[in-house]
Order: sequence, then C-alpha cells, then structure tokens
Amino acid sequence: MGQRPPITINRLDAERLQRLIDNASDKDLMVAELLEEELSRGEVIDPQEIPDDVVSMNSQVRFTDLSRERSMVRTLVYPHLLDSVADGISVMAPIGAALIGLKVGSVIEWPLPNNTEVRLRIDAIVWQPEREKQFHR
Repeated sequence: MGQRPPITINRLDAERLQRLIDNASDKDLMVAELLEEELSRGEVIDPQEIPDDVVSMNSQVRFTDLSRERSMVRTLVYPHLLDSVADGISVMAPIGAALIGLKVGSVIEWPLPNNTEVRLRIDAIVWQPEREKQFHR
C-alpha cells in the first residue's frame, strides 16, 4: 500500500467515529481498525476550522474509482443514517472509511475485504455541512 495522503477530521466526527470503532461488530472489525489508524494519523480540528475542500461526515462527495475508471457521487454517513440518505455510503463500509478527511485532489489506495485494493481520487465536495455552518449534524 502506498503512502496515504494527509487527512483532516472535525473533532465531533472524530469522537463519534471513535465510538463506532469501539462498538464495532466482528464483521466490521477490518474497517474499524483501518478507520482507527486514519483517526490516529489525522489532524483533528474544530468543526469551524474544517477547510471547505475536505471530506467530513455528511459531505456529498464526487470521487473516481481509478481502478475501474468510474466516477460517482455519494454522501458519507454514519451507518444508522444509511437508509435515510438516497446516495449514502456508510463510513463503516470500506470505501466510505477511505473517504473521511481527504482533500479535493487527494488519491488514496485502500484495502478491500477481498484482498484487493481500490485507488480513489476526490474530485469535488458537492456539499459539506461545515461549509453551510451546520456543525452539529
């Protein structure tokens, strides 16, 4: 796996993500461990300080799967909100976990459960709660 790009995480997201990690079921263990790694290497800052080109929780992101040359738009959500967001992707899904904290233009190589890797590039933040001054979602 290549060097991972730097990430920035909103303090409220980091606290909620840590609770998800601590309570992860066996089937989510691989993603939980990767997410914990990301949290520990990320820069955690106050929600008001999140740059508007960074993927935070509840952000709608346009990204490209460079392995398959497929572009998609997804909203990064907590698992319990998955059913209520049409284009939602759970932060506890492998690709969802890869997106958190990345900046527009970042490329990340991320392991998948089937022993392969995916290369993702962040193309745009379509919507971000911090940019809209929604800090408590």
